[in-house]
Amino acid sequence: MDGEWDGAQETVVNALYEAGLSEDIDVEILPGDFESGARRSEFTSALDAGRASPDIFMMDSGWTIPFIVRGQLVNLSEELSSETLDYVQSDYLDAAVNTASDPESGDLYGLPIFPDYPVMHYRRDLVEAAGYDPDGENWATEPMTWSRFAEIAADVVEQNPDLEYGFTTQADDYVGTACCTFNEMMTTMGGAYFGDHENLFGPVGDRPVTVDEEPLYETIRMMRSFMYGPDADNANPDLPQISNSDLVEFTEEDAREPFTGGNAAFMRNWPYAIPINLDDGGFTAGEDYDVMPMPFGVEEGQGNYEGTGGTNHALGGWHLTINPNTQRLDDSIQVLEAFANQEVMLTVFGELGNLPPDPSVTEQADEEAVGELANFLDTLSVAGENTVPRPVTTAWPDQQPLVSGEVNAAYRGEKSPEAAMSDLKEGLEQIENEVQ
Repeated sequence: MDGEWDGAQETVVNALYEAGLSEDIDVEILPGDFESGARRSEFTSALDAGRASPDIFMMDSGWTIPFIVRGQLVNLSEELSSETLDYVQSDYLDAAVNTASDPESGDLYGLPIFPDYPVMHYRRDLVEAAGYDPDGENWATEPMTWSRFAEIAADVVEQNPDLEYGFTTQADDYVGTACCTFNEMMTTMGGAYFGDHENLFGPVGDRPVTVDEEPLYETIRMMRSFMYGPDADNANPDLPQISNSDLVEFTEEDAREPFTGGNAAFMRNWPYAIPINLDDGGFTAGEDYDVMPMPFGVEEGQGNYEGTGGTNHALGGWHLTINPNTQRLDDSIQVLEAFANQEVMLTVFGELGNLPPDPSVTEQADEEAVGELANFLDTLSVAGENTVPRPVTTAWPDQQPLVSGEVNAAYRGEKSPEAAMSDLKEGLEQIENEVQ
């Protein structure tokens, strides 16, 4: 499982026991690579070698389906109790369940442990000192445009010259750019990888590839302005510089550390960063630190395709799946059954900032259950209601590196937006035709 869970291991395992897991079952949370692509490679190697350990994998929702299609995971529809299966199918976030299920049979192969969608973290004290009113303007629930966001970030930096960054995000050539940061930004601009969002899950080879269009060019131009300034080649001349070229090498922790350390005004990141900012950063919710929904480029419904426009938050998340080579299948099933418990979900949320897979648990959370995270539930609710999935199909593991590579090259200025997206379209179409 995840290395960031290591510090919360005792609390989480005790919650599992309180939820009914037999204390005769020892649960050890093993650290995994934080970077999603590296973890996928680790699991692929373990399964290809027939290793029985670990018994349970924590798999990214973006690449669980290929493991399912290859027959490399235990079919949970045949193993979990009917009560748990009914609970997952009726109350869990539909999009999360879809990415844990066989696309043909609908059988469940992964138990969503938490969905994930980002928010914009910001230094409330700095924006208020700069003359802005987050409460009066309802920043917590009313998204602003990217141009307004950039104007505010630039103003805050101008008034705080010691800040290293006005804005941090993830723009490295890695899975997070393809699935998440570029995906959500281009969606707010009205663009899409494969046209209408009904095509995100296929059919592969029988859907349009729509990356060579103006909304995607505009997304790249905006990021070029943010990193290099409005006078740079292929930048938006109307948007100010609010960061620097470090972003083209940033993944999640690279983006978080400057913010937690007090060197950034705004940060796009997942909710896991909230408790870290409060604990390690020493921030106080609602005083010097807050969150808001992601900005948007065009109004909802005004994009080129169904599902585009308006605020959008990349839908991430992780599933618990069972190694078919395990020697402890019954124990593993009991562990998953215990995770499908609302009190366990609240414990994970409060300890780690990982959102419950049952949205009603988030809605019912209070400060007694989740501490200062309760201050951010309104924003998290808006984010959860405005998510964009990645195009999870058997083709995506091969398509993802092409997306992140071409986008990163365009961000760096190695290619124009038009050239990068033209090359990307050609590569995506080739894979679409090969995978049919």
